[in-house]
Amino acid sequence: MSTQNALSTILVEKINNDTLVLPTLPAIALKVRKAADDPDINLNAMGDVIGQDPSLSARMIKIANSAYMGRSVKVTSISQAVTRIGLRQIKNISTALAMEQLFVSKNDVVARYLQQEWANTVNIVANSMAVLQLYIARTKKREMSMDTMTLAALVHNIGVLPILTEAERHPEVFANPSFLEVAIDKLAGRIGASIMREWGFGDSFVNVAKNWKDLSYLPDELSYIDFVRVGAAVSGAAGSQKDAILNLAIQRGVVEDMGELHSDEFEELASVAKQIFL
Repeated sequence: MSTQNALSTILVEKINNDTLVLPTLPAIALKVRKAADDPDINLNAMGDVIGQDPSLSARMIKIANSAYMGRSVKVTSISQAVTRIGLRQIKNISTALAMEQLFVSKNDVVARYLQQEWANTVNIVANSMAVLQLYIARTKKREMSMDTMTLAALVHNIGVLPILTEAERHPEVFANPSFLEVAIDKLAGRIGASIMREWGFGDSFVNVAKNWKDLSYLPDELSYIDFVRVGAAVSGAAGSQKDAILNLAIQRGVVEDMGELHSDEFEELASVAKQIFL
């Protein structure tokens, strides 16, 4: 059995036996999600929870001051940021902003792969957010929310993490980019869906993680997966599917035309979104 096939075989066996170790949400994300689900939570109490993590606090202030919140007056404290963002959106936004904590490894090859994966993910998130913002401005339709869009794009490729963890356990054999690529292409969607279910995320997130690369999966109505696909295509992460994704996006009304994705407004919105994660 080739090393390449061995990695996939081990992963499939662990998936089938339910022994594959799935990543857990960062502790601060768990705290915020638990607090957000408390019917008695208020803005001050939520601010106290988020304030326990300086990095998350700084990013929450960034997003509160971004064009996506549509306000000109700058906020300077976490309590002001929470008030502006609102309790409804805090749950997904805070989870998204804490996700970078999962992209770490002690193995040099795997660490480099994770760093690149995080950078690619941030680009896709930024582009997806910009596409949705332009869609809302053009159509005035608000069925999809920016907080859910942000988190959906951030977890679209979450299935790579257990694959890389498995590679980290066998660095002398598996820490080879070409072997990892094959396993990721074959199994990341299936594993990603398992992670979303394990975390208790809804069907929207499961579908994005499982099916974003599978263009035969087309929901009847526009959904977050449409915007993630365009974000990936614009980011150069869709490979040979780029043209098909963009043509599909025009047909389904995600974008009006290709010019929209090359406009100064799109570039500015994507740049603003990207800065939130830097």
